Amino acid sequence: MSVPAAPKLPEVNIMEGGGVRYMHFETPWIQGAMRVEAPDEIELDYVQRMMVWMLFRDEAEVTRGHALQLGLGAATLTRFCHKRLKMRTTAVELNRQVIEACRLWFRLPRDSQRLAVLEMDAGAYVADPANRGTADVLSVDLYDQEAARPVLDSVEFYRDCRAVLGDGGVMTVNLFGRRSSFALSFARIVEAFGADQVHALKPTPEGNTIVIAMKHVTVPGRDVLARRAENIETRWKLPARKWLRMLNSLPADAPASLPELPPA
Repeated sequence: MSVPAAPKLPEVNIMEGGGVRYMHFETPWIQGAMRVEAPDEIELDYVQRMMVWMLFRDEAEVTRGHALQLGLGAATLTRFCHKRLKMRTTAVELNRQVIEACRLWFRLPRDSQRLAVLEMDAGAYVADPANRGTADVLSVDLYDQEAARPVLDSVEFYRDCRAVLGDGGVMTVNLFGRRSSFALSFARIVEAFGADQVHALKPTPEGNTIVIAMKHVTVPGRDVLARRAENIETRWKLPARKWLRMLNSLPADAPASLPELPPA
């Protein structure tokens, strides 16, 4: 009995311009970016928005615990959580070329007690019972070179993501592309997490919508969120007050309702 051949993974290409280094997968779609003179900052708007989970954690807890990323990209979130927030950080990436490129070109540190970069399938990681309840924050950005839809996007996958989170955990997911693709992915996340635990930012001009899904989290009122946003901007120079304005479905003193889908 023959064993099916492993799928061919895309080649990694590195480009640079205007002081910014970019990662591509054989297509014009940008998979990640790093400003060469400020490697620990977050260059791309949508990647900054992936850090919106910080709004939904108490100030005393925001840098504590375990940060998990599914999809390494240019290692931006991994570097930020590991080096700036000083969190224990794990990144899961299937493509060895991406890991090697991040180590060579994108300032990704070697593994240590606080950092682990795993060459494996993200779906297998979250499905492993040994990993249940081990992450406090989870960032999911799983697109191939065509960037048409997420590589992993089933209800079962999102249920496994929820299982990986501990109580009070927060997941952010990058959804990119057509309205129909977003609607299907968003509905699957809602089915896995529950409607009262799922929110979204407005889409970027490029079409990236960041979805926030939580596990047993009560969203505080806007006064608390505003205080957290100011603290995030002051300490880490991230545009958290802008994120809060994008959560326009949040009433003044109650948890958010389901957001409307982005316009076509």
